[in-house]
Amino acid sequence: MSTVSMSLQEIGELAVRVLSHNGCDAANTEALVRTVVTAERDGSLSHGLFRVPGYVASLRSGKVNGKARPIVNHRTPAIVSVHGDNGYAPLAIERGVPVLAEAAKKLGVAVMAVTHAHHFAALWPETEAIAAHGLIGMACVCYTPFVAPAGGNKPLFGTNPISFAWPRPGKEPMVIDMATAAMAQGEVQIAAREGHSVPLGTGLDANGKLTTDPNEILKGMLLPFGGYKGSAIALMVELLAAGAVGERFSFEAAEADNKDGGPPRGGEFMLAISPELLAGPDWAEHCEGFFRRFEAIDGARLPGARRHRNRQSNAPRHINAELVARIRALCT
Repeated sequence: MSTVSMSLQEIGELAVRVLSHNGCDAANTEALVRTVVTAERDGSLSHGLFRVPGYVASLRSGKVNGKARPIVNHRTPAIVSVHGDNGYAPLAIERGVPVLAEAAKKLGVAVMAVTHAHHFAALWPETEAIAAHGLIGMACVCYTPFVAPAGGNKPLFGTNPISFAWPRPGKEPMVIDMATAAMAQGEVQIAAREGHSVPLGTGLDANGKLTTDPNEILKGMLLPFGGYKGSAIALMVELLAAGAVGERFSFEAAEADNKDGGPPRGGEFMLAISPELLAGPDWAEHCEGFFRRFEAIDGARLPGARRHRNRQSNAPRHINAELVARIRALCT
């Protein structure tokens, strides 16, 4: 694979240029670029520049409002809603998280429903943002059907990621971010682009047969991780991220989407909990004892540790050259 060496600043400048050129205003561009650069910084390649052509496609088709002005409201003191104004999710999330955090600090727990938004990125940035307020954070979204329920051979679920962040005062938070599919769709797309096989059990081809060929899986469907267990969690995500917030289930999002390659409209469920109000003032040290036990186990690695290591480096990142050329072409 041919790559181009780019600094994080250059990655950001390229993303600003292409998004601004294709109809994003300053506020939406800045929020999206933070998402893209953060993903490349932390090594989350399937959610960085890789997503930019999809963003542009949805701007050019008119599906997404590049000048969205999200509106934040309190339905009750503990329930926050954000209407995304049919824009991309990052700006809606950035506007909503401080309000969610304030409510959770006062009441101990609060939830936020993001609707009329287009989510196309990793989930850990928003749960990390909640953890930065000293709160436990959880978030989940559904997408369009690409995952078959366990035992089935027809897609119903999206890849339905879920993220959970635990604050650690004075340290990086512990953050879980995972698709409920055996592999994230973006990772399958990257494997196809780069000619890699994927583990058996990742997905089925169009005829419902197991395959390790990512190209055949992209014509067919993914499987949930862990069989029935992952399938049950994917179902839970559908109900939280669509049913509980009043937005589209994955199959409804697909039926309404214009198939331009960009993200469909959907919702996001977010939860914030105050560990101090729930467990008392000694919660942090109590939990650090648990983390010390965990990290003392040879070979054990806390979720998110790789991302946290990657972000310490300011070295240039090596980006797929064909992708960079494609993005630059979208600036004209």
